[in-house]
Amino acid sequence: MKITADTNLLVRMMIDDDPQQAKIARDVLAEAELVALPMAVLCELVWVLRRSYQVSDGDIAHAMVTLCSAENISVDRPLLAAGLAMMDSGGDFADGLIAHDGRTLGAEMFVSFDMRAVKRLAAQGVKAMVPTA
Repeated sequence: MKITADTNLLVRMMIDDDPQQAKIARDVLAEAELVALPMAVLCELVWVLRRSYQVSDGDIAHAMVTLCSAENISVDRPLLAAGLAMMDSGGDFADGLIAHDGRTLGAEMFVSFDMRAVKRLAAQGVKAMVPTA
């Protein structure tokens, strides 16, 4: 079976706050021929782990790398790497994805009022700016 994993499946597996659902989640993921991980799911995962469970960025990144190293996982690896690089710099996973995805769609520059995101991306060599009047 080829599946798309929803965020709640990944959370149950990683947090193990409901042992029965955690086991089911692990079994479903292990038995699937292919597990598709859309970036929206990974953005939600980061948000839920940070906000609801206070998991550190380092632990989130480690869990995501471990999860995505499984042979049956299908994920946009360059996009994942961009999000993880942004997290590694102390920024938001989603901002890294947005900047990278924009470049693949033809954009030349990330533009945001989020000065911290702009500074972090610029430090990574990404063209980024805060718009002014």
